[in-house]
Amino acid sequence: MPADLFDTDLLKLRRERAARAGGDRFLHERAFTDSLERIGLVPRRFERALLLGCVDPAWPERLRRFAERVDVDEISATYDLGLSVGTLDTANDLPAALAALRSVLNPDAFFIGALAGGDTLPQLRSAMRAADSVQAGSVPHVHPRIEASALGSLLAAAGFINPVVDVDRVRASYSSLGDLVRDLRSMAATNVLHERSRRPLSKTARDAASAAFASAGRDGRTVETFEILHFAAWTPPPQ
Repeated sequence: MPADLFDTDLLKLRRERAARAGGDRFLHERAFTDSLERIGLVPRRFERALLLGCVDPAWPERLRRFAERVDVDEISATYDLGLSVGTLDTANDLPAALAALRSVLNPDAFFIGALAGGDTLPQLRSAMRAADSVQAGSVPHVHPRIEASALGSLLAAAGFINPVVDVDRVRASYSSLGDLVRDLRSMAATNVLHERSRRPLSKTARDAASAAFASAGRDGRTVETFEILHFAAWTPPPQ
C-alpha cells in the first residue's frame, strides 16, 4: 500500500492539462481575491512573499501590490508573507507541510490562504455511494477533507499564533452529474487518491450515481456545495 494518500505526480499532470485547456478557475479566483482583500487590511508593506498554488499567471503581479518581490511555488529564501491557495488540501502530511512553511517565514510574518473543507461536494459523495451500492465492493472516489474546527489547531501546532479560520460555502447548480464532473476536471479537482480505482465505473454504477445526483435536486437541477476554508495566522514576533 502506498504510504502517501495523494498521487502528486498525477495531480501535477492534471493541473498542467487544465491550464493548457484554459480550465475554469472560478473557485480559485474567488479564494485568491478574498485573500488579497484580507492582506490589504494589514497596515504593512511586505518585503518578500511566497505564493503557493498559482493557477493564473496574473496572480503574482496582483500580489505585488502588497510585496516588493513574489516567489511562485519554489521556496528559495525566507519570507514575511506566505499565501497558499488550493494546495494544502492535497498535502500528504498536512502538519509537516505547515511546519515546513512555518520554517521559511520570518518572525512576525503573515500566513494566509484557502483550502477545501470537509463539507465539499456532499451530493457527489452521495452519488458515489449509490454507485458503490450496485457493484461489488467500494473504492474511494472523493478526497477526504479537513474540518474547519481542526485547522486552527493544526496551525497552532505548527508554530503559528493568532490563527483565524472562517468558512465560505459556494453553491452551484448542475443539470447532471456529468456537468459537475466536467467542472471538476477543468479545475484539476478530480480524484488523485493513490487508492482510487483504475477502472471506469460500469454502466449500472454510472446510472445509479446519475440517478442519485438527480434525485437530490429539483426542477432538473441539483445544487452542489464547495466549502472553502479561509485561514490566517502569524509567526511569533522576534524575542
